[in-house]
Amino acid sequence: MTPQQYVQEKAAASGSSFYYAFLFLPPPRRAAITAFYAFCREVDDVVDETKEADVAQRKLAWWDTEVDAAFTGQPTHPVMQALMPCAAEFGIEAAHLHAIVRGCRMDLEQTRYLDYAGLQRYCHLVAGVVGEVSARIFGQTQSRTTDYAHKLGEALQLTNIIRDVGEDARRGRIYLPVNELQQFDVKAHEILKGDYSDRFVALMRFQAQRAHGLYDEALALLPAEDRRAQKPGLMMASIYRTLLREIEGEQFRVLHQRISLTPVRKLWLAWKVQALGRM
Repeated sequence: MTPQQYVQEKAAASGSSFYYAFLFLPPPRRAAITAFYAFCREVDDVVDETKEADVAQRKLAWWDTEVDAAFTGQPTHPVMQALMPCAAEFGIEAAHLHAIVRGCRMDLEQTRYLDYAGLQRYCHLVAGVVGEVSARIFGQTQSRTTDYAHKLGEALQLTNIIRDVGEDARRGRIYLPVNELQQFDVKAHEILKGDYSDRFVALMRFQAQRAHGLYDEALALLPAEDRRAQKPGLMMASIYRTLLREIEGEQFRVLHQRISLTPVRKLWLAWKVQALGRM
């Protein structure tokens, strides 16, 4: 299996909404974003699939070493072998990849966030930096597009957090800020037990309103000159915002299930942005 085949299978097997946004890109950009996304999946899987924290820490340390080796011309992992031919052309730097690894490491070292400012620092590493690199690959020409990409990444990550509250809690992580749990009088043990209440719904509605505000801020920040090139990001915004509305429509029943969109619906939403320019 070639490195290119490896990253393609990694991206497709994830079932992620991101995959649908890649389909409409020209081959060089599609190859770059597929390799980059495969890197993100590899390091994220270390945290989600490794039961012993010390083993996961060693694996993430290996990835830091592999990134440094790759940027000196000696990649050994097929993901890095696929990514490195694209790095210079699309402005992908070792610092970007190290930041993503650092964000994944936070999941091993921190399971709660006292306030939203703390959660934002995490979102910056695992989603904002991903958005920044993705925007470069898609064809960024304006410096202001970086601000859009970071804000959109934060919106997407918060949508993920809302969707995965129950699943993350069962893994020992509650991303909802502690002071906001206290504000709405929602106890961690209630989340772990899957107890729905008016208080929980009010808390989640607050989180959803924040996410909608972030989507609006991101779209307002995107320069008109880059709107066409950034269509893949706009596809992601459309898919994830539709998912957020679906979760709202289900009254935030996220503690016992993962609410999702069908592949056909994701493809339709992506196509609408590509062909009609509408979200």
